[in-house]
Amino acid sequence: MAVVLDIESTDDESSIIRENIDVQSQHSIIVLEDSKSNDRQDVKFDDTKIENEPIYKLNDYEDINRDLIAQTEKVADKTNINCKQHNERMVDKTHSAHNRKLTKTINIDKLDSDPIIGYAQERLLPLAKACASLCSIIYDLSFYVQKALHETPEEPANELTIDESAAIRLYTMEWEEPHRSLYSELNHTLKKESRENLRPYFKYLKLLVTALVKLPCVPPLTIWRGVTKNLSAEFPPGTIVTWWAFSSCTTELTVLESNMYLGNTGARTLFSVEAINGRRVRDHSCFVTEEEIILLPGTRMIVQSQLSPATDLYIIHLKQVIPEDVLLEPPFEGALLYPKPKYYWYRKKRFVIPLCLIAILSIAAIIISSVLGTQFGSKIPAYRCTDPNPLSMSSETGQSPIYVLSGDFNNDNKVDLAVLNQVDQSIDLFYGNGQGTFPSQITLVTGLTPLSMIAADFDHDQNIDLAVTNQIDKTISILYGNGNAAFLTQTTYTVGKRPRSVTTGYFSNNHTLDLIVTNYNDNTISVLLGTDDGSFQLQRTYPAGKGPRSVISDDFNKDNNLDFVVVNQGENTISVFFGNGNGVFGSYLRYAVGESPDSVIAHDFNNDTILDLAVANYGGTTISVLYGNDEGTFGFQVTFEAGNGPNSIIASDFNNDGQEDLVVANWRDNTVSVLFNNGNGSFHQRQTYATGATPSAVIAADFNKDYRMDLAVTNYDENTISILINNNSGQFESQIRYATGKKPRNMISNDFNNDNKADLAVINEADGTIMLILGNDDGTFQARVPYLLKKTSSSIASGDFNNDNKLDLAVTNTDNTVSILLGDTYKIFQISMSYATGINPTSIISTDLNNDNNLDLILVNQDDNNLSIFIGDGHGSFQNSTTYDVGKRPISIVSYDFNHDKKMDLAVANYDGKNISILFGNGDGTFESQIMYKSGTNPCSIISIDLNNDNLMDLIVANEGENTISVLFGNTNGTFQNQIKYKTNKGPCTLLPGDFNRDMIMDIAVVDKRSTIVELLFGTSNMTLESQKIYPT
Repeated sequence: MAVVLDIESTDDESSIIRENIDVQSQHSIIVLEDSKSNDRQDVKFDDTKIENEPIYKLNDYEDINRDLIAQTEKVADKTNINCKQHNERMVDKTHSAHNRKLTKTINIDKLDSDPIIGYAQERLLPLAKACASLCSIIYDLSFYVQKALHETPEEPANELTIDESAAIRLYTMEWEEPHRSLYSELNHTLKKESRENLRPYFKYLKLLVTALVKLPCVPPLTIWRGVTKNLSAEFPPGTIVTWWAFSSCTTELTVLESNMYLGNTGARTLFSVEAINGRRVRDHSCFVTEEEIILLPGTRMIVQSQLSPATDLYIIHLKQVIPEDVLLEPPFEGALLYPKPKYYWYRKKRFVIPLCLIAILSIAAIIISSVLGTQFGSKIPAYRCTDPNPLSMSSETGQSPIYVLSGDFNNDNKVDLAVLNQVDQSIDLFYGNGQGTFPSQITLVTGLTPLSMIAADFDHDQNIDLAVTNQIDKTISILYGNGNAAFLTQTTYTVGKRPRSVTTGYFSNNHTLDLIVTNYNDNTISVLLGTDDGSFQLQRTYPAGKGPRSVISDDFNKDNNLDFVVVNQGENTISVFFGNGNGVFGSYLRYAVGESPDSVIAHDFNNDTILDLAVANYGGTTISVLYGNDEGTFGFQVTFEAGNGPNSIIASDFNNDGQEDLVVANWRDNTVSVLFNNGNGSFHQRQTYATGATPSAVIAADFNKDYRMDLAVTNYDENTISILINNNSGQFESQIRYATGKKPRNMISNDFNNDNKADLAVINEADGTIMLILGNDDGTFQARVPYLLKKTSSSIASGDFNNDNKLDLAVTNTDNTVSILLGDTYKIFQISMSYATGINPTSIISTDLNNDNNLDLILVNQDDNNLSIFIGDGHGSFQNSTTYDVGKRPISIVSYDFNHDKKMDLAVANYDGKNISILFGNGDGTFESQIMYKSGTNPCSIISIDLNNDNLMDLIVANEGENTISVLFGNTNGTFQNQIKYKTNKGPCTLLPGDFNRDMIMDIAVVDKRSTIVELLFGTSNMTLESQKIYPT
């Protein structure tokens, strides 16, 4: 038998292509378009001419050349498709297009499958022609063919031709949902259908197998595959197994263990394969960061052994053998499917007899030495890892974090964390990256009290740099980027007093960027001309109006020289300076605007091809629009209502009608206002959206690659930013907030780490820092997400309570209630309902107690000496609670089917009782009376694992009052043996199980709150715990 890998796409992560621009100012708008040039090549459908012959037409379908012409017509509307973030071919899963919830299944190959022959007689064709016969079978195949060719380098590795390398790349590509990828259709045909149905694939098989065979066989090594199901019964030792499909494997077991693939819970089978003819395809794959090994169809193996090192985890050891019969025909004469056998000199006849004699004498000497050695020596113990986690990482949370749980809160198949902060009355979400870390913001130090910044490539190294104004220092800082979100070099330049705003441009027309800075307390403007190496000359100053607040630049009089406009906040005017093209500026014109103007932008609002100006008047509730004339002058202001205290203004086409609309951040309203353009330069009545406290700046960019401009807002008095996603025609979803430093004042967006995703850079005025927040390309960012709660909470649990495939939260509160927070598509948690509990609920879990496939809640009421059961209805609501008595001051609870009757049972640690309570479930949400077992003093945490690998669940208890943990081994009938105690450090309070040193034996991590350490107790082969390793916290 053989295991097949039917994998379909589970998510669509298209990448964002950064616009090739030189300058990004604090108020400009970034449009990230696929059509712009960047470091990733775009698909060009007219680069490759494809000759077609009548033989490649199928059933009146257009030939492949016409198919590519059709693709050219629609490419402007088609999102650029890039490789997925993870390789779905390494794990067996099936996925319905109508249900995003994965069903974990496995398919078994037919035992009587015929060998794969006949394809080798095909001519070796270019990839486009080789795939021509599949265009009616595989959706949009010609598009992916062209993409694979375009992404293949001109000189592929391993001396493959471009078409051969592209054939492998095409095989590794993931199609957009709901369509099946080429590898999925091909492998299904190889495993499940007759060889006759394989004929349309013959030409592509010829090219693909030829390419793979030309790759060198990797040396014999162990590789891994995963299956989300228990298959141990189907693979007894000695079974002959044939995998008829192309099989993608990995050399890194940790890849499969992540939640992106198998995870750490549920039934799962790992295949450990001793491979002899695998091909390493990373140099020709979409997944250039993964060490993927492909096994050819017809791989024959023999089951060697089985192992179950943990609950629901099964390992099957397979050894590849060369089959006696031909299972896969070689693609060309002389092709080697298996490594060529080597004949070493010592196998030649003239050496055999002498070598045998030497070997016999050597063996005799070894035996004698071993016998004598045992009298004086001792056996050397096998090496065991005792420091599996030499490095640690920390992330900032809210005040008094008291509880943490893990789960996939954003449905990206990566483990995230939810932290409950008691003093802050908040929950922090940390989104994981699938590599065991939880990326948050990156902090850069600037001068004192930074206020504004711009992004540009000052030193011509193709990496984004930053220029920042430092108010107290009377300087600007230039931070030079290296392209991976690091800014290692910083240079400062002196300007005037209290610099407030900066812009950049080619003011001297010499292809080096220059800077203009407003000096608020000096009533001056500083001009710093740039040099070829990215440095700047000493400032040259110009007088401005009173209190110059902000500055922008553009060519207002159409003389091909950059001009600039300054907002004079102290006198309610703006000044227009005209440039001479040599970095020198003449006299300026002044125009009246509203009260205490704060910021200005330039766009053509009335479609007359002349730039106009829009000014946010912070002292009032309006914005001023000044329509431009040909010679660079402007008319009188026209005002439009905004919110209270408009201080930041941007323009973009938010409703995709071809007109420039306005968005204003309202400092005193805690809102942003959206004003849609009527097409003649006037604007509709504003629409408002809530932000955080005191929005100080707003920018626009396409954060989720849907061709709609989204918003990002800094919330000055809340130390957060708000992200508002544009869902349709300028309508915005409710905000998602991310934590920042103190007093975030300004923000820009750009791609700071060259991953083609929109990132954010936030100025924290009170911290003197810039915070880089990296984007995920789906509208979310790698930063801490704080959710404010209305009550003080004590514990937290997660689960999908309303069956919408999105994780929800349940928190117990100090006012003797439990609150349900339902998650939505935009990763926002809303409190839906609260329920009364007993007195002082301290621990909560969720599981299905009555086998209705809906999650229920169980919590312990510490001051009532009981537990409460809330039965869920599957829609996010719960019945009133039922209570059961337990011991004194219950503090921790765990659930499992301890007696193997397929009904969930409960175990509770009773803090003042020196015992634990076991309650056996009836399968309908009710429970039998408790049975008690002794523990140590003040048991404060309880977990359930199979510590001794007997397929029975054991209990581990942390005894805070005596600095021990208790182990109670389970029996087959659900009862437990007397406790065995192990010494810990001071105040063990939290337990976490896991195989931390990868020896297939469960270990225990103990958090000691009075010692402020984490200690690891390693399991041994005789099922005891020993060899502590201590880590500081």
